[in-house]
Amino acid sequence: MERLLLVDGSNLLFQMFYGMPSRIINKEGKPIQGILGFVGALRKIITATSPTHICVLFDGEHENPRSALYEDYKSNRIDYSSIPLEDTPFSQLPGIYKALEYLNIPFKEIQDFETDDYIATYTKTYHTQMEIVIASWDSDFFSLINDKVQIFRYRGKSSYFCDIKYLNNKLHITPDKYIFHKSLVGDSADNIKGIPKIGPVTATKIVNSYSSIEELYNNLDTCKYRNLLKDAKEQLLLNEKLISFNSIEKLPFSILDLQYTSSLENTIDILKNIYVY
Repeated sequence: MERLLLVDGSNLLFQMFYGMPSRIINKEGKPIQGILGFVGALRKIITATSPTHICVLFDGEHENPRSALYEDYKSNRIDYSSIPLEDTPFSQLPGIYKALEYLNIPFKEIQDFETDDYIATYTKTYHTQMEIVIASWDSDFFSLINDKVQIFRYRGKSSYFCDIKYLNNKLHITPDKYIFHKSLVGDSADNIKGIPKIGPVTATKIVNSYSSIEELYNNLDTCKYRNLLKDAKEQLLLNEKLISFNSIEKLPFSILDLQYTSSLENTIDILKNIYVY
C-alpha cells in the first residue's frame, strides 16, 4: 500500500530546537542543534512510517489570513523580532533546507496560507488513493483522521500514532466532531477563546447530541447548557472558521513529485555532507 508522509516542518523544528539538551556548535562556531535534532528526528519518523511518498512543509514569514478574521489569532506567540537571529529556530532553517535537498526530499516554505492548510489539502486530495501519515503535534489535524489517515506524534522512543480509536479514547468523539468540539473549548496555543464554563467533558456531550453549531442553535431550548450558550453563537462560528482548514487551489508538488527514493544515512554523515558539522 502506498503511503504519503506529510511533515509539519515548523512544528518539528521548534520541537527539536527547544527540545535538544544543549546548544551544539559546529566547527565554524555556528549553533546547529536544531538542524541535528530535525534531521535525526526525520530519519526516525521515516523509519517508523515507511512512506512511499513524502513532503515537508514550513510556515513562511507573511501576514496570516486568519488574523483578518480575529486580530488576536496567535498573538500569544513569542515575538522573535527582539531576539538575536542566532538564538531563534529560524537561524537553522538554511541548514535544514540543505539537508532536505541532499536527501532529495521535497519541501516548501509556505508564503500565503498556513502549512496546516496545505497539509489538509494534500490529505483530502489523496486519502482515497493511499494511506496518509501527518507528522505533527498540532491537534487541529485530528479532524482529518479516518481509516486511511493517522497523525504521528514524534517523541523518540515514546512516539505514537493517533487514529480513530485514539481520538475516541481521548475525547469520546469521532473525527468529524473535532472542529465543533474545539470551537466550544477553544485553543490556548492559537489564542482562540472557548465558551466560558464549557470544558472538554461538557463539549463532548454537546457535540454528540447535535451535529453542528447550526443544529445546536436551532434546538437550543432542548440543550441542558443553553444558558451558557445562548449568547455564544457568534463566537462559536468565528472559532469554527479559525479552526477549519482553507482549501488550496494549487499545491506545490504533484503526487509523482513526492515519490520517496532516498536511502537513509547516518545523521552525522548527512550533516558532514552539507558542511554544517
